Amino acid sequence: MIVWDALSGRQLSAIPTPQRVSLAIAFSSDGQRLVVGFVDGTLMVLDIGPDATQARELSAPTGHTGSIEAVTFSPDGKRFATASDDNTVKMWDAATGQEILTLLGRTGGVHGVAFSPDGTRLATAGGDGLVRVYLLRIEDLVALAKSRLTRTWTTAECQKYLHVEACPGD
Repeated sequence: MIVWDALSGRQLSAIPTPQRVSLAIAFSSDGQRLVVGFVDGTLMVLDIGPDATQARELSAPTGHTGSIEAVTFSPDGKRFATASDDNTVKMWDAATGQEILTLLGRTGGVHGVAFSPDGTRLATAGGDGLVRVYLLRIEDLVALAKSRLTRTWTTAECQKYLHVEACPGD
């Protein structure tokens, strides 16, 4: 990958990368990080730096089994999300490249993903013709669950659906 100065046409830096086709790319809001998604389902997280002359690869997260169709950073730059034609959306820690969660249940691939401006929701668009909005704050999820559940949650349900050891409020 080569980083260019758009005004002068001068090459600022070059990062050795395998010859792969990329479909998705996104900058963090501060412009310091760049994520590139490839057709083979792999990712590359790059530290571009303030002047782009010292760009370097930070991580190469894996986990998708289909091409990365879209990528977006959270407004605070701490997370990024990827949409794939493997019917999943994944959220990642931008600093470490570790997978945080996987959203399942789509068909026809997922082709778009976007965080809300406040970072509390994630919207996805897919080949199944649906746009889905996911709540990301645990408080919002608990409130939604409580509004729909007419009994007390079991510990097993909290572990499975909320990914916590004990139910909130226990």
